[in-house]
Parts: sequence; C-alpha cells; structure tokens
Amino acid sequence: MARYLESVCKMCRREGMKLFFKADRCYTDKCAFERRSYAPGQHGQGRGKVSEYALQLREKQKVKRVYGLLESQFKGTFRDADRAKGITGENLVTLLERRLDNAVYRLGFAGSRAESRMMVTHGYIRVNGRKVDIPSFRLKTNDFVEIAEKKKKEERILANIKSAERHPLPEWLSLDKDALKGTVTRLPRRDDTTLPMHEQLIVELYSK
Repeated sequence: MARYLESVCKMCRREGMKLFFKADRCYTDKCAFERRSYAPGQHGQGRGKVSEYALQLREKQKVKRVYGLLESQFKGTFRDADRAKGITGENLVTLLERRLDNAVYRLGFAGSRAESRMMVTHGYIRVNGRKVDIPSFRLKTNDFVEIAEKKKKEERILANIKSAERHPLPEWLSLDKDALKGTVTRLPRRDDTTLPMHEQLIVELYSK
C-alpha cells in the first residue's frame, strides 16, 4: 500500500495548523510548526491570494491527512456519505469518526492516529471480543473496543492513556480505564469532532 515517507511535520506547516501527527512532541517546543509556522518550500512565506478551488482543495487535503487516508479511500468515504440520508458533509464527518483507528486514538489507547493504525493492523485491538485488524472498520452503537489481554500492560499503552487526559473524551464514547475498554454509546455527530473543518468546501470540490 502507498505510504507517505517524507516529514509529517511538513504537512502541518502546509495546512497552517497542528495536525498532531507526533503525539506528545506536538505539545513541546520541539514541534516544527511552533518553530516555522509558514508553509514549507522556497516560496512558503510569500504565498499570495488563493482561489476558491485552492481553498476547497486545501480543506480536503487537510481532512484526508488528519485521518490518514489515501485519495481513493477518502473519495470512497465521500461517496458513501453522499449516498446516505441527510447532509453529505455531516455524513462524511460521521463516517470518518466511526473508523476503528480513529476510535482507538480518541479513546487514548494511541498517541496519534498513525500509531492507532499500527495497533489495529498488528492485532492489538478487539471489537466485541473479536480481533479486528482493519483500520477502516466502521463502528456501530453499542460496539465495544478494547486492548488485547496480552497487550494491556505494555508501557507505551499505559503512557498513552495517561497522556490522553489532556484531551476531552468525545461524548459518543465511554471509557473504562482500568479495563482499557471503550464503548460506542451513540453514533458521532458533526459537533463531536475537535478538528476545525469546513466540510462544505469538500462537498463543493467533489460536486464539480
């Protein structure tokens, strides 16, 4: 599968905001965005006026990068959102939030979504008691997500749980810290995401 092999800090600088790809490092003065908040490249500090299309494209790229999707995966998710009942933009946010790798991150089991994808693909995660190693698996109401019994005492996971206290747990999830088990209490809504997002720009981009 295709992978992004360059510095992920460049993506934060390109999108003009912290995307928290490096977990705890993003909260320190070592964060590349704190040091150089302008876009990367020779002309990063001299970018002028942008077109409407450029705004739509940047919004799509930002959301795609935050959730760690390739273009084909993101387009497929948008297609599902467009087919579903309701407002397409809000459906898109809901589908992205329901991804298993996102839920693992939001529960605090992983320090970043990249780490949560690694945990899922390496068999760390159980959904309703069964191993699921597909990061794009979509959770439903009353599903419960937990760390595999053999992995519950790993220092990295315990450290992630402690560090996650700085992030509020979304209302659509509940967490039993002692059992390292989270439950989907309801489907996520648009206002449950903490990412500054203008999903209508993405809808307009794909509607052209």
